[in-house]
Amino acid sequence: MSPARTRLVAGAVVSASTLLLAGCSGSSDSSSASRDSINYALPANFTPNWILPIGTAAHLNTNNRSIADSLWERLVAYDGSTGKIAWNKKASIATDADFAADGKSVTMTLGDRHWSDGQPITSRDVQFWFDLIKANKTEWAGYTPGQAPDIWTSFKTVDDRHFTITFDKAYNSEWMLANQLSEITPLPQHVWDKGGDAKQVWKNLNDAAKNISGYASDPLWKTISGPYSVKSFSTSGKVVLTENKKYDGGEKPGISTVNLLPFTTADAEKNAVRSGSVDYGYIEATDLDQEESFTAQGYEVKPWSGWAITYMPYNFNNPAMGAVFNQLYARQAVQHSIDQASLAKVVFNGTAVAGYGPIPQGQTSDFISSEQKTNPYPFSTDTARTLLTDHGWTEQDSVMTCTEPAKCGEGIAEGTKFEMQVLSQSGSTVTDNMMSAIQSSLAKTGIKFSIKTAPVNSVLSQTPQCTSDQPICDWQLSFFGTAGSWYFSAFPTGDSLFQSKGGSNFGNYSNPEVDKLISASTTSNSNQPIQDYSAALAQDLPVIWLPEPVYQVSVIRNGLGGFSQDSLANFHPAQWKWTS
Repeated sequence: MSPARTRLVAGAVVSASTLLLAGCSGSSDSSSASRDSINYALPANFTPNWILPIGTAAHLNTNNRSIADSLWERLVAYDGSTGKIAWNKKASIATDADFAADGKSVTMTLGDRHWSDGQPITSRDVQFWFDLIKANKTEWAGYTPGQAPDIWTSFKTVDDRHFTITFDKAYNSEWMLANQLSEITPLPQHVWDKGGDAKQVWKNLNDAAKNISGYASDPLWKTISGPYSVKSFSTSGKVVLTENKKYDGGEKPGISTVNLLPFTTADAEKNAVRSGSVDYGYIEATDLDQEESFTAQGYEVKPWSGWAITYMPYNFNNPAMGAVFNQLYARQAVQHSIDQASLAKVVFNGTAVAGYGPIPQGQTSDFISSEQKTNPYPFSTDTARTLLTDHGWTEQDSVMTCTEPAKCGEGIAEGTKFEMQVLSQSGSTVTDNMMSAIQSSLAKTGIKFSIKTAPVNSVLSQTPQCTSDQPICDWQLSFFGTAGSWYFSAFPTGDSLFQSKGGSNFGNYSNPEVDKLISASTTSNSNQPIQDYSAALAQDLPVIWLPEPVYQVSVIRNGLGGFSQDSLANFHPAQWKWTS
């Protein structure tokens, strides 16, 4: 499972507008009595359950990674904490990356850093991670075949603070740094390597990490490099972090104690905000009409924009509608029927931005093409109807029906009705409202759009990659993006999403020309290939492009500042400060 798929799952589940089981976890504390602590509300029903800074498929939780990064800093930390996604050297163990002129290797320099027990952090600690991942890659959630560690052919220690990683060929250095090397976390080899081969060490670490109640007491987790240590970690999800007094990095904590509070519903969390018992929480987009009631309680209301895209995948292998989906004109008719401007304004209360392609549009970047920016398929049900009638479809009983198969396209039989069903994430009023609005506008085109809902985990399990002869391939459209369908790493490559047979290419989209553009974007040091990829998929419509909602609408107590909300959807406690 790819790193980006991790983001997908987290992004889908973590929505502030997802209403789940009633009731609070019961762990909400009173408001911070001093400026030495902070109460942070975790997303509803998304409790931390893993401490090891190496994710596995069973522990795909964005919060896990944010906590781990506070304990063990990454080799190369990327975040959007300054308002722009970039390498944050203050929060990184490495200080420099020197790529060879031929693009086939990189020599990294480590800072003069120490573990909390006083031992220096060295190249051996990085190689320890490297060896563990090489030997256990299929169990690592960050693994995508054909990417790291497959593309790393050797690790050579130069000295304690310098090492060289060699690649199997030349790569785009920005992609390599932002999406591959950023996955590395130096680990305390002198403490964690208890003997045995890499597979045995992996098993030992994972077995220890399963004991959540032991996180605060197990000596294994005491040797850290980050700004915080674990004071307590409950199985219900409440986590208390305390300042690491031995930290010698660049992000010294501004607040000594961080209380991470779990909630089982967004309503329970909102009640905690109203009572003033959290310093950093969230509300739903639909609550913005009541913004003054929150600002009157001493909060700033601030949408948290994500580096993400939102979409509905088509199932191109669906036996009933796959032939229709495979016709570009049909996809164009659907896209012309989506009124993104109205959805963003009305359904999302102005907190979403329209998205017309595979590159996030919530922030400016050098990756997006002019074609994607300008929307190749503006809303027009008249244009959509004309596309269908010009291709052999006639409206019958309010539904477009193929009456001239020769014009309709290969595999579309006479009498085929343009009827499609989506399996959509349940529990979100915002999502329900968006689906209803889409249903209404598609009906004006003559396309019948049926909506079925299920919990997000069920949506993901019931809409997998498939072949037309498999019973599970009866799904037609899928939606799991209440808080964004896909959160990218810093470099928004499409290899998992839209490359043929990509690990998270759910609808089995395949276009050889797009495959070439995706491959070129990861190997060329020019941004032209990724801009060409942006233009190609804005035109070719592998999915239904939809507005990108904010990650959440944050409510932040007045006086808490010194940071920007990270558009990669991570939180960084060391950056929080009481400024007044």
